[in-house]
Amino acid sequence: MVGSSLAALVLITAFPAPAVTLQQKLTALSALTQPTARSAAAFRDAWEHRSSWAPYAFDWSTDLCSGSPDKPLGYDFRMPCVRHDFGYRNYKAMSRFPGHKERVDQAFLFDMGRVCATYAEIRRTACDRLARSYYQAVRRLGAFS
Repeated sequence: MVGSSLAALVLITAFPAPAVTLQQKLTALSALTQPTARSAAAFRDAWEHRSSWAPYAFDWSTDLCSGSPDKPLGYDFRMPCVRHDFGYRNYKAMSRFPGHKERVDQAFLFDMGRVCATYAEIRRTACDRLARSYYQAVRRLGAFS
């Protein structure tokens, strides 16, 4: 059994996965940063299985909500901030940021809206206002982060 595992490892090492093209990387990045439920779910799955995305060499680093609270008044905006960081960092790394900033920001607002939708009306209204404030901040200042 050890011999067959070693042989498989040698084959994997000898024949690395084919390189991902720039177009493939941009297509995947776009799919993971849309302001839709499907894209948000795809991102969450990708985040949970980052190692399987290694051929894409994505930057998965995050500082969560930067200088703002990650959970203002208890509303958990961490995952929206993670996906927002992912979009910004990867589009910047590929020198494609200006053309995609607005959509990545819209996805951020979409994600925060999904967080807010889990609350009853009064709390949801407060959450939506905070989400709008976070969104306005990234629209104005996001290019500098």
